[in-house]
Amino acid sequence: MQPKPQIVNLPVYQQGKPVEEVKRELGLAEVIKLASNENPYGASPKAKAAIEQELSQISMYPDGNAVELTEVLSGHLGVNRDQFVFGCGSDEVIALITRAFLLPGEENIMADQTFSVYKSNADIEGAVSIEVPLVDGTHDLDAMLQAVNERTKIVWICNPNNPTGTIVSHTDIVNFLNKVPANVLVVLDEAYAEFVTDPSYPDGLSLLSKYPNLMILRTFSKIYGLASLRIGYGVGHPSVVKLINQVREPFNTSRLAQAAAKAALTDHEFIDACRTKNRSGVEYLTAEFDRLGLKYFPAHGNFILVNVQRPGGEIFQSLLKLGVIVRAGFGKYPDYIRVSVGTPDENTKFIAALEQVLTAQEQPVTAE
Repeated sequence: MQPKPQIVNLPVYQQGKPVEEVKRELGLAEVIKLASNENPYGASPKAKAAIEQELSQISMYPDGNAVELTEVLSGHLGVNRDQFVFGCGSDEVIALITRAFLLPGEENIMADQTFSVYKSNADIEGAVSIEVPLVDGTHDLDAMLQAVNERTKIVWICNPNNPTGTIVSHTDIVNFLNKVPANVLVVLDEAYAEFVTDPSYPDGLSLLSKYPNLMILRTFSKIYGLASLRIGYGVGHPSVVKLINQVREPFNTSRLAQAAAKAALTDHEFIDACRTKNRSGVEYLTAEFDRLGLKYFPAHGNFILVNVQRPGGEIFQSLLKLGVIVRAGFGKYPDYIRVSVGTPDENTKFIAALEQVLTAQEQPVTAE
């Protein structure tokens, strides 16, 4: 069997280690997972109730066009119903975009340390990925604009950026959109948008009517706490959305996911509480990093990329033995780990474990 040549060396996505696997491997009774930027407070009670109600329809195919969810989301966001494409997580929408627009040899532009799924999907299509270095962990939009040429089809901007957690402002996005050619699709990935409290953060939805080449990505996996149900969406100009929907598989989001997402959108109190708790968690963790003398990037999502002053992989393994799962292995930042913001109890236990690991590594080894 001969595969596409461009996928032979394609790396397999490395997910955060599952709690059950760590418990089994290390014989631990308690494990805290702060690796995958999940909502530690779960999902809205309204979403859970909607799932239970939908179970009676589990033998029926879902609505392939997600009409009811589209209706609710349209009212929630204030955009037209023909501007949505849904996917099995926003990851699938990314794959659909590359499937719809990228031909072998064409180019797409992204940061050099950002969500890896942009590049992997572009690689599958045989496209060329131009990776522009971050500056202080933030997208360099001027350099990305300079990289645009006649072969460029897509520019990806992850905002907040994963894994650094930084944002680019509304003003910077508008300036970029005013200069980028109209035939280049700009994808603004806002998976963590609902966590952001900074007033400079872009109101991307308000820009859709002026910039037909803008596509916004959102997900129900993060603040809505529906990660296991795998549902996300893109919002864009109807003509662009139509093309993406033409390459979408039928029934790609489940009945349970659609029902839960629809209900989750109505529970504003739950989302507001999660946002407030997350910001408190960020403030606690960053204050502790300051106490420990560790540098970190400004955190606008529900995770922090922190410099642990040692190889991140070593710290990851040491924390794992103490029952705390984080993420490491970010090429441009080898001495960093990314930690998701947990509950107050989880955050406290993480800091205690991190301090124990860092202190142990500082102790000199004496000969017997």
